Amino acid sequence: MPNPTAAILVIGDEILSGRTRDANMHYLAGELTRIGIDLKEVRIVADHHPAIVAALNALRSTHDHVFTSGGIGPTHDDITADAVAAAFGLPLAVRADARAVLQAHYDRMGTELNEARLRMARIPPGATLIDNPISAAPGFTLGNVHVMAGVPAIFQAMLAALLPRLSGGTPVLSQTLTVMRGEGAVAAPLSALADEFSDLSFGSYPFTRDGAYGTNLVVRGQDARRLDQAMLRLAALFGGQPA
Repeated sequence: MPNPTAAILVIGDEILSGRTRDANMHYLAGELTRIGIDLKEVRIVADHHPAIVAALNALRSTHDHVFTSGGIGPTHDDITADAVAAAFGLPLAVRADARAVLQAHYDRMGTELNEARLRMARIPPGATLIDNPISAAPGFTLGNVHVMAGVPAIFQAMLAALLPRLSGGTPVLSQTLTVMRGEGAVAAPLSALADEFSDLSFGSYPFTRDGAYGTNLVVRGQDARRLDQAMLRLAALFGGQPA
């Protein structure tokens, strides 16, 4: 049975302008690989309501899970919750359970739960809250969409709370062989080996080191025995060092 599939929708003008470098896709990919959910697609959109709705509807119709990153804070340009609700045709309003979480958090801090902060308690009906142990403002799951914060530390904490709820498949394993040859020198035999081991995925990633060309040959798959067999063949063909 194939693994569940996933996509991530990264939302924010600051990502597209180059002001902020996204780290959440990289972290999510590693965590999903670990539990056997295959990340298949990444999209980045601006803080533009119609663009978020369109991207979200496209992704949630073709993947088992969609993770969003960014746009759930207290400011006017945090419009992800609004767009998610619109994509599902649902209203958006302050929900009592989310408000209680925020009220307790700001009471502990001795800070007012003002109107701006209360925006973070707007949750569509039927959604399940995702715990945020860092800044309290919850994410939420609606259908197959998981709405998460953009700040990497908070995204990671939310993901840790969410992943135990999700059913994964067979983790994808990988092994790497580093050879001091350029891609052009390894391309033909690597292609032949990929045809022979069609149940595995082969990739080549060039680099330069001390002025010399090299290539990292990466084999991925779900069967550890087959991976070992492929790596023995790679070593016999090219030499090199496992990484």
